[in-house]
Amino acid sequence: MSTLLLRLAAPMQSWGISSKFDRRTTNMEPTRSGVIGMLAAAMGVSREDSLDAFKVLKFGVRIDQPGTMKQDFHMVHRENGSKSTAWVTYRYYLEDAIFLAGLEGPSEFLAELKSALMHPVYPLALGRRSCPPAEPLVLGIRDVDLLTALRQQEWQASSWYQRKAKWQHITSLEIVRDAGLDENGYAVRDFPESFSQKRRLYHFRNVIREQIALSQLIDSENTEKKQEVPTEHDPMELLEDSDVSIKNQNQ
Repeated sequence: MSTLLLRLAAPMQSWGISSKFDRRTTNMEPTRSGVIGMLAAAMGVSREDSLDAFKVLKFGVRIDQPGTMKQDFHMVHRENGSKSTAWVTYRYYLEDAIFLAGLEGPSEFLAELKSALMHPVYPLALGRRSCPPAEPLVLGIRDVDLLTALRQQEWQASSWYQRKAKWQHITSLEIVRDAGLDENGYAVRDFPESFSQKRRLYHFRNVIREQIALSQLIDSENTEKKQEVPTEHDPMELLEDSDVSIKNQNQ
């Protein structure tokens, strides 16, 4: 078995399990159903298609940079003949969160998923359509099991959060993963059977939570060299280049 690693980062994410009606909540970490939905979109799987191909995958996430929960509201309008009604609905999001997600499965299938994520059929989103992922999304395939991959991959948090974690003496990260057959976890209704809008269906899965020491990630010699991800944007950069070209023309 191998493990496909994804970096789930964006200004906003939302991973709901029990959201209903006018209140759409979010978990504090990505859900299996949300990530499988993103994979299905990348592969061009429609809502009415079977999800059996994804059942073989083991799923887990490492919370590298916990997000801050934010509440937003939307005004919903409904036309009923000559009358129009409106009401407020609430949406919850995670702001500035970064997660390391892993999917363990057959190497050939993981290679298909990797290719699909890099050339998606449908737009990708982190839980909701309004939350597109930031790059890099795909970190690659590791020839190890899920838990080993989550324990070995270098810390993905932003540099400013790593400094904050040092000041606040944060020494560990949390891993949330599918429980093994011989492990005692807790049940969450987060195993997608169907995304059909006529009848969405989710089963329960057993989940384990555990901690991993940050020192183990930082000092590990098995991790690949970290790729620096630009997180700062200079809105004047293009104008500065234009100014230089104009000055050269005037000289």
